[in-house]
Amino acid sequence: MSVIDAVVSAAAILFAMAAAVFPRRVAYALPVALPLLLFGCLIQFVLEDFYWQMVPCYLAIVAATVLVASRSRRTQGEPTRKRRVLTVLAPVAVGLLAALAILPWSIPPVPTLPEPTGRYRIGSEIFRWIDEQRPETSTDSTADRRNVIVQAWYPTDVESARQWVYIDGQARLPGRVTQIPGFVMHSYGRIDTHAYADVPISAERARWPVVLFSPGYGAPRAFYTGLVADLASRGFVVLAIDHPYEVAVTELADGGVATATDDFPENDADGERYMTEHLQVRRGDLCFVLDQLDRPDAIGALSGRLDTDHIAAIGHSFGGTSAVAAAAEEPRIKAVANIDGTLYGDLPTLKQPFLLLESDHSETGHSAQYLERNRDLIQHLQAAGFRYEIAEANHFDFTDVPLFLAAPARFAVARFIGGERGPVDSQRAANDILVAFLQGGDIQAAAAGHPNIRGGPIP
Repeated sequence: MSVIDAVVSAAAILFAMAAAVFPRRVAYALPVALPLLLFGCLIQFVLEDFYWQMVPCYLAIVAATVLVASRSRRTQGEPTRKRRVLTVLAPVAVGLLAALAILPWSIPPVPTLPEPTGRYRIGSEIFRWIDEQRPETSTDSTADRRNVIVQAWYPTDVESARQWVYIDGQARLPGRVTQIPGFVMHSYGRIDTHAYADVPISAERARWPVVLFSPGYGAPRAFYTGLVADLASRGFVVLAIDHPYEVAVTELADGGVATATDDFPENDADGERYMTEHLQVRRGDLCFVLDQLDRPDAIGALSGRLDTDHIAAIGHSFGGTSAVAAAAEEPRIKAVANIDGTLYGDLPTLKQPFLLLESDHSETGHSAQYLERNRDLIQHLQAAGFRYEIAEANHFDFTDVPLFLAAPARFAVARFIGGERGPVDSQRAANDILVAFLQGGDIQAAAAGHPNIRGGPIP
């Protein structure tokens, strides 16, 4: 929350509370207080734009003003009973609006993402590719080809005046974005992603290791900005992928916005067949991205600067499942990490080093399918394996979503769904372990640097 948002909302709350309790006293200050409040609201609107969270603040000011004005008028002509009812209800209504005016303090209009911890500044670029060899099966037109949207996050030595907007289709968001009402994200175009546009990749190294990142089912790549930006700041080129028509919203190569077209069949209660079919599409997306890495016309300024001998696939939830599926098919992927992902389809035998990162089992409530299939995958590994459980981390702590709430609200929500560790600490711990895994470092030491992380190398 900005300073002006905080000042205006706090002033509105204090004014409404004072009016509810001491309306006649506030009447004396009204000629000065009301112009100051209105001026503050105007400044806030001009500097910060309209925020829906501020509506209760505006209403509280209006209701408090009406209450004060009505108490200062003569009311002898009104029926006694009516006057008594209004005397009781009006302050209660104003008090309720004052309580609702804390909304900007619970759901900030513009969430704040944590500062990356690596030593590099971060550059970013978006690529919107079309795979001419694959038809788009989620649309009615047989002429549609598969779009694959990738946002590259990479180390840079310079800054610029421009950032990419946090989420695709910001001005054309659907009614819901992964169960979050679209209007909640009205001002997310102002989020600081800590990454700069139109900047070259760092000259410190000739080539940089690559990480393919696949998000959870239906989640936009934007929801992992905190995680992937931090990873890029530590010396990786992270290619975060959107999977159109499954993801809640993404902008296609032709400028159109694609939204989710979920259609779970009624005869597929556990979603096994449906998710397995989507897994094939996702695997094709990841493999197509790999094909673009050696095409100078596809990756622009990153051309010739990627270490294609060191490519890893990482994903969260269904994205972790996708990373495993792609690694099983693609020898170009040299390492794979699954963050809390349930596996679907036929289990592969991985030949690459494998890392399973998990949220707290007691808080997330991993399904029997999750536990059994990851256990079976681990038992058949043909390379080094590692497994770590981050205590007091919720499944969603690997995303930005908890940061859409202010700290007090996150604390309250954690009492019900878990995740007391919080997204910042959970992501830092995850990335410390991931970096050690990808660089061949001391993974045990990286895990030991954080409290309450259980696990280690897989025998």
